Amino acid sequence: MSLTCEFERVSLALEHDFTIARGTQSSAENVLVRIEDEQGRVGVGAAAPSTRYAETIATVEAVLPDLLAVVESVGDPHALQRVEREARAAVGDNGAALCAVDVALHDLVATRFDVPLYRYLGLDAGRTVTTSFTIGLDDTERMREKTAEAVAAGYPILKVKLGTDRDREIVSAVREAAAAATIRVDANEAWTPREAVRNTEWLAEHGVEFVEQPVPAENSGGMAFVREHGELPVAADESCVRPADVPRVAEIADIATIKLTKAGGIREALRMIHAARAEGLAVMLGCMVGSTALLSAGAHLAPLLDYADLDGALLLAADRYTGVPMPEGQIDLAGVDRPGTGVSPVE
Repeated sequence: MSLTCEFERVSLALEHDFTIARGTQSSAENVLVRIEDEQGRVGVGAAAPSTRYAETIATVEAVLPDLLAVVESVGDPHALQRVEREARAAVGDNGAALCAVDVALHDLVATRFDVPLYRYLGLDAGRTVTTSFTIGLDDTERMREKTAEAVAAGYPILKVKLGTDRDREIVSAVREAAAAATIRVDANEAWTPREAVRNTEWLAEHGVEFVEQPVPAENSGGMAFVREHGELPVAADESCVRPADVPRVAEIADIATIKLTKAGGIREALRMIHAARAEGLAVMLGCMVGSTALLSAGAHLAPLLDYADLDGALLLAADRYTGVPMPEGQIDLAGVDRPGTGVSPVE
């Protein structure tokens, strides 16, 4: 058995500039990975690195040759445990690069069995969730317009980025434009604990469902303070990177936000999901902005989730791949008509 691997950098334009409390991007810089077996079957994955976790396109490209050398040396896509062990030994903590390879291998393995990934994992396509659609930071009127566009497109759940001196104004505008929508907010570590508690009071008045990562990840005590004294459930994203983080997250939050990119792929994300369940946490699978080659893999885990924030590819102006259907945000695994993660190149 032999495998052939390759990768390429791609720049994917966004429909709109995407701004959070830490900065703005106008494109998604990804690295696509392809792994081909001797019968010509191909598995595809993608890396969407974030500087928040000390990764860039350059670091991904630097370690991928070593990672793919491991894959070719093992030579068996079904040897996922061995590949993961040797890959982590080779490159250490490079989650986005590890994720791209892990997703490509899972895509290939399920394709070799001629089943969609969710079936390979034994999951129930009838139990999925609806992803939120993110409204990035912008001037208030533009955020109102983006919200109206999302509502018109049929998205029933909105995730609103906050972390400005006009957060209250923003949420009022969004709620006016989306009276019936479920709204979640994400401060991306921008608030102090006491500020976050005060903010949850008026956020609750606007019917917000929960607040994500209100304070910096290193301030565990602050997160616990918001959870104890605030008016809304708290989700931990930047505080929840690896399985070892989950027990601590259970002490400071209500929801664990897990991402394939942070975890390093599907295998580690599954461990985190099960660990979170054991700790009594609700689970949300999130994403970085990036290609369907990555996001489709996360969608196959929908039956294990309480919440999904898997809109990263929905924010693109154009993509290189299509994948799991998400009409109006509903993750439709039953509609997947291809094996593996269901991705195929755009014609």
